[in-house]
Amino acid sequence: MIEITATSPLHHFPGGIHPPEQKALANQTPIQRLPLAPMLYIPLRQHSGPAGELCVQVGDHVLKGQALTQPGVDNGLPVHASTSGTIVAIQDHPLNHPSGFSGPTAYLQPDGAEQWIERQPIDDLSRLSHREILMHLQLMGIAGLGGAGFPTARKVAGAQGIDLLIINGVECEPYIVADDRLMREHAAEIVRGSQLLQTITAAKQVVIAVEDNKPEAIAAFETVLAADANVTNTMILRVVPTRYPSGGEKQLIQVLTGLQVPADQLPADIGILVQNVGTAFAVARAIDHGEPLIERVVTITGQALSKPGTAWIPLGTPIDHILSVSGFQPANKQRVIIGGPMMGYTIASLQVPVIKTTNCILAPSAKELAPPEHEMACIRCGACEQVCPASLLPQQLQWLAKAKDYDGLKQHHLADCIECGACAYVCPSEIPLVQYYRQAKAEIREQLIEQQKSEIARQRFEARQARLEREKEERLEKHRKAAEARKAAQAARADSGEEDPVKAALARVKAKKAAQQAAEPASESTDAPADDKKAQVAAAVARAKARKAEREAALAQADDQQKADDDKKAQVAAAVARAKARKAERDAAAQQEKQEDGESS
Repeated sequence: MIEITATSPLHHFPGGIHPPEQKALANQTPIQRLPLAPMLYIPLRQHSGPAGELCVQVGDHVLKGQALTQPGVDNGLPVHASTSGTIVAIQDHPLNHPSGFSGPTAYLQPDGAEQWIERQPIDDLSRLSHREILMHLQLMGIAGLGGAGFPTARKVAGAQGIDLLIINGVECEPYIVADDRLMREHAAEIVRGSQLLQTITAAKQVVIAVEDNKPEAIAAFETVLAADANVTNTMILRVVPTRYPSGGEKQLIQVLTGLQVPADQLPADIGILVQNVGTAFAVARAIDHGEPLIERVVTITGQALSKPGTAWIPLGTPIDHILSVSGFQPANKQRVIIGGPMMGYTIASLQVPVIKTTNCILAPSAKELAPPEHEMACIRCGACEQVCPASLLPQQLQWLAKAKDYDGLKQHHLADCIECGACAYVCPSEIPLVQYYRQAKAEIREQLIEQQKSEIARQRFEARQARLEREKEERLEKHRKAAEARKAAQAARADSGEEDPVKAALARVKAKKAAQQAAEPASESTDAPADDKKAQVAAAVARAKARKAEREAALAQADDQQKADDDKKAQVAAAVARAKARKAERDAAAQQEKQEDGESS
């Protein structure tokens, strides 16, 4: 059993670095609220895992907190409307992802009313089963806010009866202060969320871990914990030394407990669960207030901004809107980085939106954070190996990644790389090592998906072949048993002297046929039926002759009528000819009279 006290010694993890913190730029002012953007772009997938199924259409008016997707058959995590308004489009939009790809996105035009859905908080967890509580967290869209975005319900479900729940408030990466400000201003709600997570997981102990460069957050937790004696019994605060990347899950476990999570295993396998302070806050809001995850605290920093700080940003807010209200003064070839300088990535479009895993928007000046130089050849100095917190061989991993040797990458435990960027930070050759690792991981995931598809297809084929073979064997066995049953029945009848029913049936058929053949000559020898038949034949012949005479008479009548018609036509034609002849004679006589009159005159 793992047990930690306030005086338990802290341990060290291998490697690590101490880059300039650069946190004072954004952590001097309270968390603010920015004006709402005129359009929110809400990606349908904002977590690790499959997207949910769309449950709204273009033209729908939605309320703040209303689900836009539902988990569906793949058990995905839903996303919700960050404000009330109208869905004006559902189409591809640039994603907040290192790849720069586009993906399905809901375009939400706010109406300014901020009208909430009817929220359904949970007053008493004891009234619900463990499955119902996890379902509530899933429907609220709660995902890990430390960066990975893994669905909280799924992570908690695999960590039942653990020894230790660690609430991670280390936030070790330079520039990022979102968790720092959240702990300063909302320590009580973070403690409440930690209690709820302890109840759900049945964890024996809770440790809140904060880096020693956050004195205000440490003081806020000490005040909250001291005010409740019941909390103090199962929850303690531990301050860890500032060292990057002590906020990594496995590294923090090693610092607090001295235990190492074995390769290819999870912290739950050794009785430990790690959750971010932002996740604990979101759990408290989801259970106590029925609020889904629709906004988060984001660090807005960099010397290219005149008003850096932190803000509650509705999910889906485009980066260019946040920068514009934060006094963005871009320089030539200005970079905008999502995340910190160690693990973040440069975005190609300022239209990408804030999502659940966005903890920082960094707009550095060229002097503040110089752009990467041209990659040079590895000089085999070994500096990357010395600072790797996972005790890997970064140089070897890079060579294997470039050669696409996926088996070699697995043998060298590429999956244990947390992509902290410490190796690239110390590399004198400016090799972007983390980029090679990310690309190799993506290719391995694609390869694994294809292998899974092939395996499923193979299993389906083999299952079908086995079914067909089984059905064939069953038919043959059925026929064999039927034949054996017939033979047994025949043998039994033979022994008992009983007649075979099949032979008896054949004998009856033959007897019936013979009787019919014998009856036919007898019927032919009877005179009366023969006379009746002759009379019937004579009557039929007479009827046929009568019908033939009728037809011939009808044809003769038709011929007579045709001849009469022809005679009539001939008479008419002769009359017409005679009339024409008389007219011609009259015309000739008249012409002759005219000639005679002319001669006499």
